Amino acid sequence: MIQDLDDTLGRLLRASLPKDWADKVQISFAAPDGEFPPQSVALPAIDLFLYDVRENLELRSNERFVRRDDQGRAVQQAAPARVDFSYLITAWPSQAVNDPWKDEHRLLGEVMRALLKHRNIPRALLQGELAGQDLPLPVAMLQSGLLQSPGEFWQALGGRPKVSLHYTVTVAVPVLPDVEGPLVLDRNLRMELLQASKETA
Repeated sequence: MIQDLDDTLGRLLRASLPKDWADKVQISFAAPDGEFPPQSVALPAIDLFLYDVRENLELRSNERFVRRDDQGRAVQQAAPARVDFSYLITAWPSQAVNDPWKDEHRLLGEVMRALLKHRNIPRALLQGELAGQDLPLPVAMLQSGLLQSPGEFWQALGGRPKVSLHYTVTVAVPVLPDVEGPLVLDRNLRMELLQASKETA
């Protein structure tokens, strides 16, 4: 599922960035450490580093939903868990420009503009397992990140601090199996008249 989400975000950026950037920029999901970019990643590059995965407790639900399958049977589905996947997005400029920081800021600005266009990831871009989801995939952009200390984070990765964007996608993750049974079409109510006994008459 995580690989499908990565592929989806890659397609989202390719579809939303201006064509001149979309054609030349590389998209990476590697850790932006002191060894970044890897030799396999050409510059300029956008890096989406998945740094946190946790259940969204505000969206937790114990409800069960009933639907009819192809054979006419009733299928009870438990509400899926809602999981937040948080990415740290950084931009890495081309080494051929005179002012790398300008190129970096321009690229990061285009990424920000592209992602702010969508409050939910468009269904047409969903890949793999995500393509069959009934629930939308809402996103949160430019919210306060989960990193308590960005400076310590970059130090732990062995790299220099960089300006970055926080981007969170909420995905529905099925956790309980479906329960099948006969489909109930009618409801019968039977009433009986109880006669009072002689003792209580």
